[in-house]
Amino acid sequence: MASDRDILPADVKPSNYNLSIFDLSHGEPWTYQGTVAIDLEVKKSTKTITLNTHQLKIKSAEVASEAGKTASTSKASDITYDEKNQRCTFTFDQALPESPKAVLSISFEGTMNGDMAGFYRSKYKPTVEPSKGVAKDGESHYMFSTQFESSDARRAFPCFDEPNLKASFDFQIEIPEDLTALSDMPEKEVKKSKREGHKVVVFEHAPQMSTYLLAWAFGDFEYIEDFTKRKYNGKQLPVRVYTTKGLKDQGKLALESAHQVVDFFSEVFRIDYPLPKVDLLAVHEFSHGAMENWGLITYRTTALLFDEATSDQKYRNRIVYVVAHELAHQWFGNLVTMDWWNELWLNEGFATWVGWYAVDHLHPDWNVWGQFVTEGMQSAFQLDSLRTSHPIEVPVRNALEVDQIFDAISYLKGSSVIRMLASHLGNDVFLRGVGDYLKAHTYGNARTVDLWNALSKASGQDVEAFMEPWIRKIGFPVVTVAEEPGQISVKQSRFLTAGEVKPEEDETVWWILVGLKTGPEATDAKREPLTVKEDTYRDIDTSFYKLNSDQNGFYRTNLPPQRLVELSKSLDKLTVSDKIGLVSDAAAMAVAGEGTTAAVLSFMEGFAPETNYLVWSEVLTSLAKIHSTFSSDAEVSKGLRNFTLKLVTAAVEKIGWSFGPHDDYLTGQSRALLISSAGMAGHEGTVKEALKQFKAYQSGDSKAIHPSLRVAVFKIAVKNGGEEEYKAMQKEFSTTTSVAGTEQALVGMGQVQTPELAKEYLNWAFNGKVAIQDMHTVGGALGANSKVRETLWTFIKYNFPMLREKLGGNMVVLERFLRMSLQKFASLEVEKDIQAFFKDKDNAGYDRGLAVVSDTVKGNARYRERDTDLVKEWLSAHGYAK
Repeated sequence: MASDRDILPADVKPSNYNLSIFDLSHGEPWTYQGTVAIDLEVKKSTKTITLNTHQLKIKSAEVASEAGKTASTSKASDITYDEKNQRCTFTFDQALPESPKAVLSISFEGTMNGDMAGFYRSKYKPTVEPSKGVAKDGESHYMFSTQFESSDARRAFPCFDEPNLKASFDFQIEIPEDLTALSDMPEKEVKKSKREGHKVVVFEHAPQMSTYLLAWAFGDFEYIEDFTKRKYNGKQLPVRVYTTKGLKDQGKLALESAHQVVDFFSEVFRIDYPLPKVDLLAVHEFSHGAMENWGLITYRTTALLFDEATSDQKYRNRIVYVVAHELAHQWFGNLVTMDWWNELWLNEGFATWVGWYAVDHLHPDWNVWGQFVTEGMQSAFQLDSLRTSHPIEVPVRNALEVDQIFDAISYLKGSSVIRMLASHLGNDVFLRGVGDYLKAHTYGNARTVDLWNALSKASGQDVEAFMEPWIRKIGFPVVTVAEEPGQISVKQSRFLTAGEVKPEEDETVWWILVGLKTGPEATDAKREPLTVKEDTYRDIDTSFYKLNSDQNGFYRTNLPPQRLVELSKSLDKLTVSDKIGLVSDAAAMAVAGEGTTAAVLSFMEGFAPETNYLVWSEVLTSLAKIHSTFSSDAEVSKGLRNFTLKLVTAAVEKIGWSFGPHDDYLTGQSRALLISSAGMAGHEGTVKEALKQFKAYQSGDSKAIHPSLRVAVFKIAVKNGGEEEYKAMQKEFSTTTSVAGTEQALVGMGQVQTPELAKEYLNWAFNGKVAIQDMHTVGGALGANSKVRETLWTFIKYNFPMLREKLGGNMVVLERFLRMSLQKFASLEVEKDIQAFFKDKDNAGYDRGLAVVSDTVKGNARYRERDTDLVKEWLSAHGYAK
């Protein structure tokens, strides 16, 4: 089992850490001192102990052990480092005897780095007068927090940093006396420090958990609080949102959701939330979206804070979901943890599905499953349709390979197959099985097979048998349909964006939920799951049918072109999820050469009267992909612009610019999307109004643009303007006080239309103006802009050493920047150039991202070469192009 893992020796096993952090320097070199006493079981006599350290200085190590009645203490006579594998070995002169109880005491020095990993510092500009003890540097002040997943606890203190080496924790930290410290557990006591102006905060004993879930933070914090409605051990639990001073009121939305979700999951899993408190903390610099540390969940500010007056409404949905996702982990991941990183999907896939399940419970009017189909499933399909994809359960040799699989496969394919399974078993049966699984492995580690066993028992079905190919095999199927009167034949085969699947790539037979709707009433015709390569369904009313009802199955369908045209006349019979599935499937078939872009465009014409935001979102995203691919041909590009205008004009003119008091969430999102699409395609009235609002806003009227329309207006203004508009956006970036304001300004600036402005934007961004956590927004915005994509690639080539140094302290950041900057190209020449450029470099940490870029660009290029003339012909025949 463990032979494919490069893990620590099994001679010793930790059971408790007593960790103390003190003497923190509040400025360069940002060092701190630490001691840790680790209770160990010495399982077999050994002269060495190896554990994980990274960027730490070990000062001394000794072991006190008891064997029988004799107690002895041995100092390490030699300390050696294996920097590549982030390990440290202590060698002792005498062999340590086998013992149930030994204590390894280590004294060390660490650094509060600026890389958003380990124990690190975040810069921010205070909005109110800060306390005296806050570290500062010019206008910027600092808060401090940890990010240990997947394997960065070792950057903060010496530890056995593997998920199945669980232990309990005692923790204390010395900080300036007017600041606040937080950890997984509540504060136990505050002691006076020997250091003037400082205090030592001691926390309650934390239960068994993996090292990656330990957390602490300190800074100039304030909080808002609410309590669960349910009682836990006779008490309502305190739930708090912490921020740096001046921001706490923007935590109201998250707080309102959090206490309800804690109660909801306690009911659903039939296990009470296990800790005495729940803290949610906004962190100013953050590499991911959020982190589920047990009892102290940390968030990027845009995933936690919401200002009713200035925030774009789309963040409302994001915040409620991210809060629910992280709270789901408190059970699934924290209470019960995967045995090793190859089963990361168990944590992330499940938390994604159950996170949406909770949002649906709180906000049934948001149609979150429609949103999941258009956002979650499509992202999973996109990555999983590449040859360079990986199975959901992927071999991970050591912890250093883990970061690159925090991707759309682990999260979104994982949650898609869980959704498929839950819809097959029924949500109640599914959640009963999950509750049984959690009970059986509480405070321990588990494997995928343990979940399947619990679900099989709850449902009376062999869950492992039909889930196995979904978890262990790469890719997913396309079901190709052939029609005859009164019957349809279906055939499953692996789907690849690049098309041309080779026989050896197409050996998997998936268990497929057929979900067939038929006849005038679009009723559900019960069909057994498809478990063979080909089958025929008879007695079908072929006047209307739709496979994969509500897109519950993780597969694409390839329908005859004429059927698509027929379906576009019966859109009223389809659910929101059905429509999204049909559009995305048709567009994907065109990319792979199994369908044509002409068929997709003909189908899309039927959506002009559509009113649902989520359907529009899928139609316009698919259209943007087509436009991006064919943008190098001016005639096609113009024709597609005309097509977009014809499609959206009636809808954008009907929905208008003003938000009414009774507009629901989805209507507001539709308005923002339609205005953005119409304006970017050159709809005169929309462009005129956007420029008018932009001008008023820049002249000081802060209410001139509705917060939810800012991104649309910024993009339209910069695209239709020049240097003046671009400079106005730079000013907006530096003066905005809105939570997501800097992100919105960066997206707006990405619409520059000349190489000169694109270069200026990149130089400005990399000169320290943009936080490292947001650099992928710059790359993504310019990479999606066909006018300046080449300029961006040239910049990356000429400045790679600088890029590598700035972004490479945290490989997650560098990988994301490169992937988002380069994946929109549709040229084999550029793909060869990318390959050649990276060929002789050490690409460890972002090699998976480069492989995804290569595969995606090749697929785009083949699609462009194959369909350009056909698209030109169709646009011309339908009056969109000359």
